[in-house]
Amino acid sequence: MTSSVHPSSSSSTSFTVRELCLAAVMAAVVFLATFVPRIPIPLGYAHLGDAAIFLMVLFLGRRETLIAACFGSALSDLLGGFPLWIVPTLIIKYFMADIAWRVIRPDQKRASLARLVVGFLLASAWMAAAYTLFGAMLYDSLAAGLASAPGLIAEGVLNSIIAIVAAGILQKTPLGRR
Repeated sequence: MTSSVHPSSSSSTSFTVRELCLAAVMAAVVFLATFVPRIPIPLGYAHLGDAAIFLMVLFLGRRETLIAACFGSALSDLLGGFPLWIVPTLIIKYFMADIAWRVIRPDQKRASLARLVVGFLLASAWMAAAYTLFGAMLYDSLAAGLASAPGLIAEGVLNSIIAIVAAGILQKTPLGRR
């Protein structure tokens, strides 16, 4: 006897059309939030894409969030002139979104403000540390990697604050009441 898994459940290995479309649209949102407001920092640029990723953690399924975070961010690197960073970005954004998801929504329910703060800041710390490490490896210079750390830390804190404020606003809309 075989057991069937509902196509939209998180234990299913295949994606529904809805999940794929949602992930694609949200990847475009992450791309735009990452690509458009680019602020130069050593070895790259700061942006608001992580705030979009953090909001997806709150309102979307885990798989859609992880896919959109990875591909939206990597597409920005590709089209923004940083192709060397595509693979590191895929790895970093996957784990960044996953850390936030596991801290904030371990039971897939709404999270407290404390969980939001801890989840976003842990995910941001991972992002800053990982980009610093990859920068040191890619440019064969610890000093070069460390030069980007202050900008990355500021980016993580700013994106966390923006996501928390936006989440408070969105929770008052039909999207937040679902």
